[in-house]
Amino acid sequence: MKQDLSSLNASLDLTLVAYQAQQSSLALAALRGTARSRALQLMAESLLARQNDILEANTLDLEESREMAIPDLVLDWLKLTPERLQTAGQVLQRLAELSDPIQQVLNTPPYRVDQCQTYCQLMPLGVIALIYEALPELGAIAAGLCLRAGDSLILRGGTEASHSNQIIVETLQMAIEDAGLPSACLQLLPSDQGDLIRELITLDRYVNLVIPYGRASLVQQVVKQATAPVLRTAIGNCYLYWSPSGSLDIARWMILDSHQSEPDPINAIEKVLVHRHHSSTALTMLWNSLKEKGFKLRGDQELATEFPDLFTSVADPSEWNQPYLNDTIAFKVVDGLETAIDWINDHSSGHADCLATESYQESRLFATGINSAMTYINASPRFYRNPKRGSPIALGMSNQKGYRRGLISLETLTTVKYIVQGNGIV
Repeated sequence: MKQDLSSLNASLDLTLVAYQAQQSSLALAALRGTARSRALQLMAESLLARQNDILEANTLDLEESREMAIPDLVLDWLKLTPERLQTAGQVLQRLAELSDPIQQVLNTPPYRVDQCQTYCQLMPLGVIALIYEALPELGAIAAGLCLRAGDSLILRGGTEASHSNQIIVETLQMAIEDAGLPSACLQLLPSDQGDLIRELITLDRYVNLVIPYGRASLVQQVVKQATAPVLRTAIGNCYLYWSPSGSLDIARWMILDSHQSEPDPINAIEKVLVHRHHSSTALTMLWNSLKEKGFKLRGDQELATEFPDLFTSVADPSEWNQPYLNDTIAFKVVDGLETAIDWINDHSSGHADCLATESYQESRLFATGINSAMTYINASPRFYRNPKRGSPIALGMSNQKGYRRGLISLETLTTVKYIVQGNGIV
């Protein structure tokens, strides 16, 4: 039966919710992959069939959020369009078509046990908790990824998207029930109780992974309070070092294309480092081109002093560590590649950093020297949740060491089980 948030609000036993999610994850893991594929197919069809109802609920969220003076950035994330819903439906459809990732036997483990066969296989993590701001379709995509991986999902969205999130989850829950899967494998917590976040992320007995998604303040809050494992996400504050050997066209294309992801340009290049002896003509051409596209330019003290007509203001020292999440790009002068690498390692978000160069030696030094999850050399870092066929479907990007870094994909939502099979001989 679909989730009734009004009754859930009245008396919520979060421990029971998490326990039910855990039991559902065990049931999901035992199902054949075809059963989960059928559920994903029904979820995709149901999401698109109720598109008008979802958009109507989203309009109500937008009206209420404007009255509450929600920031424009969050409003952009919140606003659903038919295209955004269709993308979510396409992701669910593609997930339905993928081969089952669970229980695949992996390469032989790097150890041996006498008289035994040893191997390992992928298994579901169990219960995933997604805490996210706005972005209503993100809950649907996360639900699809978790179901494909055999995990249960507990969603806790923001108050700004409460109506949208509720109708999307209700729609997906009905499809899951129609497919004969345990209904508690997808649950939505009410968004008007802030203390639920702290309680949820400390239920480490049942919750196997917490994914906070949104502005840095939300991610940091969850990281500080959680006792359950957390997969930290990152948005923006990606760097580009434009080497003197790199072409103007490549640098300009990398910057512009990185900002084309909608609604959240995860890998947008917001900071650009340039060599002290870079061609001033090429720099001016790039800056004028960006200004024509509507970008606001900020520079370090040296650039702002030398080119006062091109930069709106001097970048504050704190800005080099923080994302803008808008059409602002800051430029800074450095003495060379090594200086650029050191600066990026100290100040970027650490999930996607870039280099424009024609030098093979520079590309190798950059690739090995940058301490980020992903590096892009003469390539756009643009992020796609629904990429071309053959590329992994991803929820977002993680800059975290110690668990998984880079794309948050199906593999991220699984773990490995090692199996030692003996022959009974003592």
